[in-house]
Amino acid sequence: MSGHRRWPVLWLLAGAVALAGCNRGGEEAQGEPGEEAQAQAVPVETVAAARRTVAASYTGTASLEPLAESQVVAKTSGVALQVLAEEGQAVRAGQTLVRLDPDRARLNMAQLEAQMRKLENNFKRSEQLAAQQLISAGEHDQLRYDLENARAAHRLAALELSYTNVTAPISGVVASRSIKTGNFVQINTPILRIVDNSRLEATLNVPERELATLKAGQPVSMQVDALPGVTFEGRVDRVAPVVDAGSGTFRVICAFEGGDSLQPGMFGRIRIDYDQRADALAVPRMALLDDEGEPAVYVVRDGKAVRTTVATGYADGAFVEVREGLEQGDQVVTAGKVALRDGSDVQVIGAPAAATATAAAARTDGDSR
Repeated sequence: MSGHRRWPVLWLLAGAVALAGCNRGGEEAQGEPGEEAQAQAVPVETVAAARRTVAASYTGTASLEPLAESQVVAKTSGVALQVLAEEGQAVRAGQTLVRLDPDRARLNMAQLEAQMRKLENNFKRSEQLAAQQLISAGEHDQLRYDLENARAAHRLAALELSYTNVTAPISGVVASRSIKTGNFVQINTPILRIVDNSRLEATLNVPERELATLKAGQPVSMQVDALPGVTFEGRVDRVAPVVDAGSGTFRVICAFEGGDSLQPGMFGRIRIDYDQRADALAVPRMALLDDEGEPAVYVVRDGKAVRTTVATGYADGAFVEVREGLEQGDQVVTAGKVALRDGSDVQVIGAPAAATATAAAARTDGDSR
């Protein structure tokens, strides 16, 4: 009989447990109204549209070339008695770089000088005889021509003798040397190379659509792969006035001051600023949507993403100018925009949680009304 009495008690306990579960379920269903909305919001990062200086620019790449370059050649043959220049040495125009054996050239000059002196004496006697009409005018003229020819040959011999001192045709730095002391040098053989690196030039082949915007004197900035993080300043030195019909480009030559850092042959990334706006409203480029329609961004307003069409202007590095569609301080989405649609709820990363919950609750109350 005691077993029969336990059944009513068990039924009462089961009913109480079920009732308690229902009460808890009701309490959970009546939780904070903003929690569900907050759980469905898309997390995003935003940046405020702000005013900044934006420059319009053209960018390109080119190798640096020296202002002048010269292959030093031997203008006569001979054995190199002295080599007076080394690679990397600075030289000036007219400086002797190599001395060749001058003996042959010196003897040839002495021989021609003796012949010239003999003809000078003969011509003097001829003048006296011509004055006395003891020789014909033709004989006198022939002696004059022979003397002039001897003098020219003597000057040529002196020039050949001077060629035994090989001099620098330009000022600059010895870039390479292909001769050693004791080598026999043939005439017209290149033996050294000199580059004038006091100024370096970079030539850009620019599309013809930029012909009206790029002018001589515009500022230029450049970075080279060999010196990361360093920016060099220069200017547009000259602009070719014609467009190549085959490539549709024109040449823009940029000039930079040379020195120990910049060297000929370096590869440069060049930027020419041709216009600037000092107080332009700008947003990061990453805020622009990637679709093929008109330029647009997502602006966060009252916890929602609002797709906003904008009119863009100059693009300057990581920023783009916005001429229409935004106001200063508008929060534009820079990260998380792929998952957004117009009107999506958003959770701005870094925004206070209490403010987000309040906004979500306000939206829920508005929907219930």
